[in-house]
Amino acid sequence: MINRLQKQRSRFTILLCVTLLQACVQVRLDTPAALPTAQNIEKIAAEDQATSTTQIEMPSATPTEIFPTPTLLPKVKISAIKGNLFIRRGPDLAYNPIGVLYKDTSAPVLKRDILSKWLQIVIPNSDKMGWVSIQTNYSNVVGEVKDLPEFTPTDWPVPAYLRNCTHHQMYILPSEIILPSSYQTPENEVWLYPGSYSVQDLDVPGEPNVLDVNIREGTTVDIHDDGLGEHRKCPIP
Repeated sequence: MINRLQKQRSRFTILLCVTLLQACVQVRLDTPAALPTAQNIEKIAAEDQATSTTQIEMPSATPTEIFPTPTLLPKVKISAIKGNLFIRRGPDLAYNPIGVLYKDTSAPVLKRDILSKWLQIVIPNSDKMGWVSIQTNYSNVVGEVKDLPEFTPTDWPVPAYLRNCTHHQMYILPSEIILPSSYQTPENEVWLYPGSYSVQDLDVPGEPNVLDVNIREGTTVDIHDDGLGEHRKCPIP
């Protein structure tokens, strides 16, 4: 009888131990995962911040520099021979002289007028440009003028005039123009190119010189005195 009770007690003890062991295992399986510590949170935040602020540098494209292709002008040169050449501010005798290309000197040519009768040069010993005529025996050109760039003026010359106020006929040199007296108005006024002129009295023996004048663009010069010394005023038109 005692042995049976001991066996039953042993079985009960074993069953109780098994039940407790299963309960412990169940508790461990149902226990949630441990929460991260403050130190771990700070470490992860620091890593996220470093990742978000990291800039990825892309290689910058180096711009390609484009240089203009230089325009090569034809090599044309003009020289003054036998005498000096006036350099004018435009391609025509109606423009004022602004310089001189002296005898036995040369200058490179930059442009030509449409008719290829005038050439643009740099005035020697200056940074200004002017025009010289090639319609004269005082100029010599080396190179092909037709290959030069053309130039069309937009600043036209301003006319200049010489007017005879006397009662005598006048002779204008070097233009060799006969200028009627004031009795023949308006024929007593002539348009002249800018330059230097001499005036002689045709009605006085010996044709004395009565005036030396330098005509400039936009001016009107009056002849008041004849070869006898008589002074006249030009009639008001």
